[in-house]
Amino acid sequence: MNRLATEPSPYLRQHADNPVDWYPWSEEALELARKLNKPILLSVGYSACHWCHVMAHESFESPETAKLMNEFFVNIKVDREERPDLDQLYQGVVQLMGRGGGWPLTVFLTPDLRPFFGGTYFPPSDRFGMPGFPKLLHGLAAAWQSQAKDVQSQAAQFEEALKAMSRDGLESEPADLSTQQIVAAGELLERHIDRQYGGFGSAPKFPNPMNLEMMLRAYRRSRSAGLRDSVMFTLERMARGGIYDQLGGGFHRYSVDQRWQVPHFEKMLYDNAQLLHLYSEAHQLSPRPLWKKVAEETAAYVAREMTAPSGGFFATQDADSEGEEGKFFVWTPGEVDAALPPDLSALAKEHFNVTERGNFEHGASVLEVHLSVEQLAQKHRRPVEQVEAALTTARQQLLAHREKRVKPSRDEKILAGWNGLMIRGLAFASRVFQRPDWLDQARGAADFVLGTMWNGQTLFRAHHGGANRIHGFVEDYGDLASGLVALYQACFEVHYLEQAAALVSRAVDLFWDEAQQAYRSAPKGQPDLLINPFAVQDNAFPAGSSTLTEAQVALAALTGSEAHQQQAGKYLRKMRDEITRNPFGYGHLLLAADSWLEGAADVVLVGTRAEVEPFLRTIATTFAPAVAVSLREANAPPPKLLEEMFRDKRTLEGRATAYLCKNFACQAPVFEASELRALLEHGSADFKDL
Repeated sequence: MNRLATEPSPYLRQHADNPVDWYPWSEEALELARKLNKPILLSVGYSACHWCHVMAHESFESPETAKLMNEFFVNIKVDREERPDLDQLYQGVVQLMGRGGGWPLTVFLTPDLRPFFGGTYFPPSDRFGMPGFPKLLHGLAAAWQSQAKDVQSQAAQFEEALKAMSRDGLESEPADLSTQQIVAAGELLERHIDRQYGGFGSAPKFPNPMNLEMMLRAYRRSRSAGLRDSVMFTLERMARGGIYDQLGGGFHRYSVDQRWQVPHFEKMLYDNAQLLHLYSEAHQLSPRPLWKKVAEETAAYVAREMTAPSGGFFATQDADSEGEEGKFFVWTPGEVDAALPPDLSALAKEHFNVTERGNFEHGASVLEVHLSVEQLAQKHRRPVEQVEAALTTARQQLLAHREKRVKPSRDEKILAGWNGLMIRGLAFASRVFQRPDWLDQARGAADFVLGTMWNGQTLFRAHHGGANRIHGFVEDYGDLASGLVALYQACFEVHYLEQAAALVSRAVDLFWDEAQQAYRSAPKGQPDLLINPFAVQDNAFPAGSSTLTEAQVALAALTGSEAHQQQAGKYLRKMRDEITRNPFGYGHLLLAADSWLEGAADVVLVGTRAEVEPFLRTIATTFAPAVAVSLREANAPPPKLLEEMFRDKRTLEGRATAYLCKNFACQAPVFEASELRALLEHGSADFKDL
């Protein structure tokens, strides 16, 4: 066992029995590199990463390769889920080399942390147009020893290029945003939709929930049916494809093909959080049983597989089990036959496209909806309800049979930011589908993170094994604040809103760079970073600056604080040119921009919870994503945080009353749910101070 055996990170512990003399990222390792004047071999990955496992098996478990690594380098292993700042910074090396980035990330640094070479996966011998890893180690070690000047020159060039890259997108002067630019951004995204299979581009194909949500925002403003239909078509194709776990619910990471058929099987908390939110919005806009099914099954998956006894949510589920990718999830015809009686087996194989040839390795099949219930009913001349009931039974029995298999491993660290995303998704979905149990799930996670990982001044990034680790990054503060704002709107417990406001305030202190008018990824003054990059672009999950801005706009709406709206506006105006030029990289920030342009819109409900229920149901079933909702209990004193917004808001005519407010002014109150729906759907320019 090497020193990674005592690390909390499951990913680091996966390498504890390597013959490599691994160090975690630590002052001890960095000091050793300086003392010995040895270059650093930095390897970054995460526990559910398939190609990380492959490289570990081929190279890090090899005594011969480990000997080279130990002789010539100080070897440092980093979990990218614990240190996203390091990952973001050094991914830039591979991008500068024209190799795209990804995991495992393999970068070679000078002892003063400047990179001089990088890549991702390297094979054990020359193939795929890449040098074998031992050959690469020999070559770089020789260069360090005999061509030190050249190596240092290369490192200096990389450092300057990374500094420039860290400011990418921040070159423009601040400029005003308009709703027309929101629509134009959505239309630009729509032009890249795959008309045959949905989604963006070809293979590999990622869900991109932020950009799909952005297209729905553009539809709300333009009423262009093409925007709406492109999103709905994509959601249907994903829900019927192999990227969606047809038995257990939840989405895999991405599809390796254009058709959503065969996924990369890892499951990430952040993907499922965002997709739960997206399918819930789709149900508001165009209710369908399929959207409800996906939401219910995804929430059930999270409760069953990804929730700790403490209430927090785990990070990831692996792609591999028993050393094989996807083995837990795929089926052969014989396996279906063994799990089901003959009549159900035949129907399930038709429905899920399980064939002798298969669509995956070794004749196995990833389950997908090949023939719908309606098509099967027509084919077999049976009632639709009968076929649906039979398939429900088949799915239940197949899932029970699958549960007996060896499960993929699970990364059980609890990340503050990713928990915030799932809190946001569950809280919102609980309103749309009237599921108080989902609200309880969200509340349980929030209570754990707030009670264990946040002390009012410092939010910790990760919790594992009973201990907190690593001070939070801007994504942790932004994601959690955004989740808490969503949670308040589902339960109206003001302490969640108070904590969101405290997190936002602290985040501005820690991460806001006034000179650049943008947020850094790590706290200012982080001592072990060559460069502290800016948190600008959204990727598979939103940038912390995007969720933080979203939370600020919602807080402005709910509390009446113009300071939150102004801070959000500073950043959005700075990013105006970049987000309108490249909406693919700023989907979530565009969501925040859309809400900001709505003027911090809020519906204040006044009355008892029972009295305002018709209003709440109307809001939950109306697609008005840029409008927040708050509740003032009749005859109760307003909480301090909400005094400004609740001032002069009261029940009138002895009835529950709704006030729609924008730009810190409110329209005349309404008393009927139908009147409120009309306002939410069509808006009104007739606003005045009350």
